[in-house]
Amino acid sequence: MDKLKVRIKHIFTSDNNKNSILQQVCDLLRKEVACYNWVGFYFVNKNKKELKLAQFSGKPTEHIIIPFGKGICGQVAISNENFVVQDVSEQDNYISCGIEVKSEIVIPIFKNGQNIGQIDIDSHKMKPFTKKDTELLEFVCDLVSNLF
Repeated sequence: MDKLKVRIKHIFTSDNNKNSILQQVCDLLRKEVACYNWVGFYFVNKNKKELKLAQFSGKPTEHIIIPFGKGICGQVAISNENFVVQDVSEQDNYISCGIEVKSEIVIPIFKNGQNIGQIDIDSHKMKPFTKKDTELLEFVCDLVSNLF
């Protein structure tokens, strides 16, 4: 994962367009991490208690707006904590993005102590996420926070 972190950091230092950076990160993570089948960023809509989909890589989703508290992403918007779901069938408050999704990891993005968004990863594998995934995604979120 260290080599991947170097490549991710390079994206942030070689481009100054926020949207381009976020898209490149999504594409890179999805391409380089075999169990990452969908990678996307959601950001807090300041006027409403909801998340809005920004850049993503993978199959298009109908979940462009997610209310706080709904699904894994909505729960992270309230809890402000990482949420690793190794088996989505065990979650009552899960928003299905397709029958092929078996697990999900969501890591919040903080700016000045405020939750401004999150990175969301879906996997078609059961129980694929480890501590290394959490560390990698926290690293990404720290870099993303500097864009705002």
